[in-house]
Amino acid sequence: MATVAPAKPETPPVVATARAALYLRVSTPRQADHDLSIPDQRRQLEGYCLSNGWEVAAEFVEPGVSGTDDRRPAFQDMIDAAMERPPAFDVVVVHSFSRFFRDQFQFEFYVRKLAKNGVQLVSITQVLGDDPAGEMMRRIMTLFDEYQSKETAKHTLRAMNENARQGFWNGARPPIGYRVVEAEQRGTKIKKKLEIDPIHAETVRRIFRLALEGADGRGPIGVMAIACWLNENNIRTRYGGRWGRAWCIRC
Repeated sequence: MATVAPAKPETPPVVATARAALYLRVSTPRQADHDLSIPDQRRQLEGYCLSNGWEVAAEFVEPGVSGTDDRRPAFQDMIDAAMERPPAFDVVVVHSFSRFFRDQFQFEFYVRKLAKNGVQLVSITQVLGDDPAGEMMRRIMTLFDEYQSKETAKHTLRAMNENARQGFWNGARPPIGYRVVEAEQRGTKIKKKLEIDPIHAETVRRIFRLALEGADGRGPIGVMAIACWLNENNIRTRYGGRWGRAWCIRC
């Protein structure tokens, strides 16, 4: 008589021991545009949660925002969710403490705020204990993060000032009436300068004439009147829009 082999027990599902919120941040829009750091952070954080049996309950992404203050929309959304009763998750997971904050005072403020509602902050690359030694090491790390941020800002500003002193453009949108052109190449870096934009330069000259002399030489006029005059005479901005529509009652 053939014997029937007992059925293999099903593998029990992994029980999530905590609900995790992933917080991912890069400091500059350029980093966000290259789309490398955020996906890498997400991959590592999800792997860490999986290895710990944690459920990923939420994700908050901050593309191109500094960590030196708390004026971050996704960060504030995360804090609001963590302050619910009960909180929407049990732990906030970051790649490193610097992703959470680069200001030690604010870092400690928010860590304690989270802790009061039962939410823990975890860095997957800086694993520390809950004892006084771990707390001391965390403070040292966050203090160094703040110092490093300030040093980087100082050297960046010095380089930008020297770049401007040499007559080169530091970036961002040029003022109306000017355009950015390539000036020279130094190594792999292309230096740029501003030059008068022949298309929109006359618009700038006209604005100054209106401010000094008014329309048809009737005397100086203000910003609102200039905006209305430009719109009424179909003189557009460099992007084809209308001038100061909120200012001009007649437009």
